[in-house]
Amino acid sequence: MALVRRVVCCTLAVFSLVVLLLPPGCSREPVRLHILEAGSLVIPFEEVEKEFERQNPGIDLLLEGHGSIQVVRHITEIHDEADIAAVADYSLLPMLMYPVQLPDDQGPYADWTISFATNCLGLAYTPQSAYSDEIDAGNWHEILSREDVTFGISDPRFDACGYRSLMLLRLAEDHYDDTDILERLIVRSFRPAIKVREEEGVCTIQVPELLEPIERRVTLRGFSVQLLALLESRDLDYAFQYESVARQHGLEFLQLPPEVDLSSAEHAHEYQRVRVKIDFRRFATVTPEFEGLPIVYGVTIPRNAPHKKEAVEFLRFLLGPGGRRILEDARQPVMPPAVDNPANLPAQLRALIDHPTR
Repeated sequence: MALVRRVVCCTLAVFSLVVLLLPPGCSREPVRLHILEAGSLVIPFEEVEKEFERQNPGIDLLLEGHGSIQVVRHITEIHDEADIAAVADYSLLPMLMYPVQLPDDQGPYADWTISFATNCLGLAYTPQSAYSDEIDAGNWHEILSREDVTFGISDPRFDACGYRSLMLLRLAEDHYDDTDILERLIVRSFRPAIKVREEEGVCTIQVPELLEPIERRVTLRGFSVQLLALLESRDLDYAFQYESVARQHGLEFLQLPPEVDLSSAEHAHEYQRVRVKIDFRRFATVTPEFEGLPIVYGVTIPRNAPHKKEAVEFLRFLLGPGGRRILEDARQPVMPPAVDNPANLPAQLRALIDHPTR
């Protein structure tokens, strides 16, 4: 028994010495950095994850994709503790996080947003889609109106791609001089009805609390990437989708005119004439109303992030040359990083920012 005790003691002593001799950080479990990202960022962020973890073995990225509205709701309403929030519409973060206070009056959930990427909106499809050899940037809305054509849209109550698709359809009415596009493709296809109101040159599209398609040819999903499998299985002919996502999945993509695809700063004034208002009470203290804007992605670190130091390191990589190159290689267009509230930005990130967003 004495021999056994001596062996155990020696083993423990050797183990303790090995732990002491390990480099700092090697004796601990990796920090698990929780990242909530828009569905359209899933594939680019998976590529970023590989290189970032290789360079930072003490950090394990936990990626979780949702519709952009749902990303914010997980933080402010469900109270998930996230280290990074990245959305496909940068305006969501000031709108839905800045006014909402943390418990115990610890300030807002966020007070700065970095814009870092762009995109354009169009139609994803496959060579087997109905009329794929006929559809073009001039007749797409007529083809989608045909009774034997099916198409999908993501839910505007949860996903930026969804409410942007509604904006695109209203902008198309002006561009193609066809005042019935939104009505015949969307408004007539859902119950309760989506309401459209024109007032002082601004069109407001009001989405009801309950939203269900009543036609077989129209499909609704929670966020845009959930439509991809339906395209690949031929259950859908077309889906409103970001170009980056269509390219990442090897799908055909119909590029639409910049007057309607929400990609162009030159047409920002035209986009702003369309808004989408959500009746669905997903947020306790905020009633979202989304303004037509060029597509710009945004990212922030919530004030209650459990691992702020590591979150800053992730953004330094994501927004730096290495991260930007990975995003571009993954078909995600990038832009020079810009911030709305420079004074609130962590000091370690300021060197990466070229100019304010506003």
